[in-house]
Amino acid sequence: MSEKFEQLIERAGQLLARIESILPQPLSAPDWNAAPAWRYRKRSSGHGVLEPVRHVGAIRLDDLKEIDPQKEKIQRNTLQFVQGQPANNVLLTGARGTGKSSLIKACLNEYSPGGLRLIEVDKADMVDLPDIVDVVAPRPEKFIVFCDDLSFEEGEPGYKALKSILDGSVAAATPNVLIYATSNRRHLLPEYMKENLSYTHTDDGEVHPGEVIEEKISLSERFGLWVSFYPFTQDEYLAITAQWLSSFGVAAAAIEAARPEALVWALERGSRSGRVAYQFARDYAGRHPA
Repeated sequence: MSEKFEQLIERAGQLLARIESILPQPLSAPDWNAAPAWRYRKRSSGHGVLEPVRHVGAIRLDDLKEIDPQKEKIQRNTLQFVQGQPANNVLLTGARGTGKSSLIKACLNEYSPGGLRLIEVDKADMVDLPDIVDVVAPRPEKFIVFCDDLSFEEGEPGYKALKSILDGSVAAATPNVLIYATSNRRHLLPEYMKENLSYTHTDDGEVHPGEVIEEKISLSERFGLWVSFYPFTQDEYLAITAQWLSSFGVAAAAIEAARPEALVWALERGSRSGRVAYQFARDYAGRHPA
């Protein structure tokens, strides 16, 4: 009887161990010296982990052209943050391919020697933001939690989690964490024509948005700094193209000769963005090695 009881206890222990292995576990701190940038990922078991980004893009602030006003705002805010001064959460919105994400990566490369770190979080994992903040809060480094191409549909759980972290949570804001997000939507939620009917007019001529509009505006308003990016003109596109060609070692005369090709490349893609300029420069430099 005793032997059977011991076998039962052993099997029960094994079963409990297997159950514990598939249950969600608290987020654990990684080796923060492994990298300056991290990705938050969910395993199939539901466990969240912080994975080091071994090779961060080498883009520098000087590489980004024709966005000087936007660069100045983001760089100033980030430097204040790294220096321990008050700084704002940032929402970068506007045309695709204009340098929103690249600017954040360039700031990381510029200020990581001073203690700046970045954690990239997908929109679907925004519900876990409080766990991420709890893990990094005791650290001496400054952390940018970065969400690229952020937008929400109605009722998504990450919307409320982000709103709570930005402003309105019972917990105090953590001084070593800021949220930087990029989006093509100014208010992060889809907007519909029928919602304009919810506006009301007072007798003195004031216009007040309805509850639906107020709710959609409320999240983006919690970002202290809004930075807008706009489509490039032809001259700006060509200037960016020339900068990238130069970075690939293309001679000045060849850069000038490449202008017509660069314009055709943009026309075929329907965009004169910085991303298109970079793609053309890679193609041209590859076909015309120095």
